[in-house]
Amino acid sequence: MSWFESFILGLVQGLSEFLPISSSAHLRLTAAFAGWEDPGAAFTAISQIGTEAAVLIYFRKDIGRILSAWTRSLTDKAMRGDHDAQMGWLVIVGSIPIGVFGLTLKDQIEGPFRDLRLIATTLIVLGVVLGVADRLAARDETGGKHRAVKQRKTLKDLGIRDGLIFGLCQSMALIPGVSRSGATISGGLLMGYTRESAARYSFLLAIPAVLASGAYELKEVGESHVSWGPTIFATIVAFVVGYAVIAWFMKFITTKSFMPFVYYRIALGLVLFALIGTDALSPHAGESGD
Repeated sequence: MSWFESFILGLVQGLSEFLPISSSAHLRLTAAFAGWEDPGAAFTAISQIGTEAAVLIYFRKDIGRILSAWTRSLTDKAMRGDHDAQMGWLVIVGSIPIGVFGLTLKDQIEGPFRDLRLIATTLIVLGVVLGVADRLAARDETGGKHRAVKQRKTLKDLGIRDGLIFGLCQSMALIPGVSRSGATISGGLLMGYTRESAARYSFLLAIPAVLASGAYELKEVGESHVSWGPTIFATIVAFVVGYAVIAWFMKFITTKSFMPFVYYRIALGLVLFALIGTDALSPHAGESGD
């Protein structure tokens, strides 16, 4: 991998990680369209450490408060009813599904799941799900001629059941094209949470999963066409760009709909199917031996 490739891929990672459009799919597609070799699941996992570092800094006050309350709750029973202490446990509970599926499906994640036909399918399907969830949220928030405005849930309403459902939604992002934020936000909206609450828990929930995945894949660097230098460079680029994107996105979702992302996902999926159907693009483009 060249330094130019790592810069572009780091830029793509930073731009797409927090948007509900799938960063792993966009890294895969960028390489395929440019005629580069697939950066692979290891590069994707490690470069996501950069964007997750942006989450740690952006939500540092929330994270510090949660960690402090959770730690104290281990020895102080009075703290166990504190919302922040409970959030600490809920992040742990919600991280279990992706940990289990990530280890169980490792071979599929690094192989069959990177087929461009599967990515096109997941882009479209999750796009439709996100669109439905967004419409339901908008209906609750605005009411209508014959409907009253419906109060949606916040993170103070989050419990173990919903935390596990969020976690199961997040685990779907192991398939490129699904999108970690897209799946968890969609799940949250369908369960009745506000856009801001679903997005905030989605980002907090991603922290242990992404850091653990990146650390696990560190041993893979240098064993393929991806070396340490370009990987670290891409991770730094992803961090810088990712921080700007997350700040914009958190403001965007308080007043705007997710429908632009829905239309983009569906359009990109259809374009992919058209290119593959006309043999303009191989479903295995960029893979080793293609």
